Amino acid sequence: MKKRKIFIACDNSRLEIIKKIITNTKTNKLDLGYKFGLEFFYSKYGRNFIKKLKNKNIFLDLKLNDIPNTCASAIYSLKDIKNVSYITVHINAGFDALTAVKKASNKTKKNLKILGVTVLTSFSNVSLRKIGHTKKLKEIIKRQAILAKKAKLDGIVCSGHEAKFLKKICKNMEIITPGVRFKEDKLDDQKRVVSPLAAFKNGASAIVMGRSITRGNVKKNMKRLIESLN
Repeated sequence: MKKRKIFIACDNSRLEIIKKIITNTKTNKLDLGYKFGLEFFYSKYGRNFIKKLKNKNIFLDLKLNDIPNTCASAIYSLKDIKNVSYITVHINAGFDALTAVKKASNKTKKNLKILGVTVLTSFSNVSLRKIGHTKKLKEIIKRQAILAKKAKLDGIVCSGHEAKFLKKICKNMEIITPGVRFKEDKLDDQKRVVSPLAAFKNGASAIVMGRSITRGNVKKNMKRLIESLN
């Protein structure tokens, strides 16, 4: 059976903790990668550490969201980090920004994949209304996915709840699902959460797991993850 693709979210600014996460999550039972977000990338040693990582599937979760030229320039500024496989951009940056990022990625690194971020998993319909949205969350995400496909992005980032209906829109695109928790775990700041197995059943091609793995006994949590996917 094909190995499940899992990205471990390395969300910490302390280098020694990141090193321990990578060491303690090693397994040959999963197609494992590591997601680095703003917290570690902006830290004192973050950029250089990521740059020097070898033989790792690296997901750089920068969530670019600016005017087209700035977003494209951000991609060009990363060309010295040659080991990155995925970079994220907010779909709400607009079609021109999405196409600019995709064009820049093609020039920078042949196999660099651009993922469009839909509505964050920390949002609900209520919190969307508070910032002025009048449409339902599902409708917004559907429109975002259509825009990402039109911009020829390589995939989208969405919750496991939306993956079920977005897989019809995003054929031949990767669907990466964050906000994944074991059923009995705390939700923390997440709202739209699913279990690892449910995410894959709903259509995710890969999932991102952070605190459910990195908090507490990492090796024990990894064993729990592998067992939950069988």
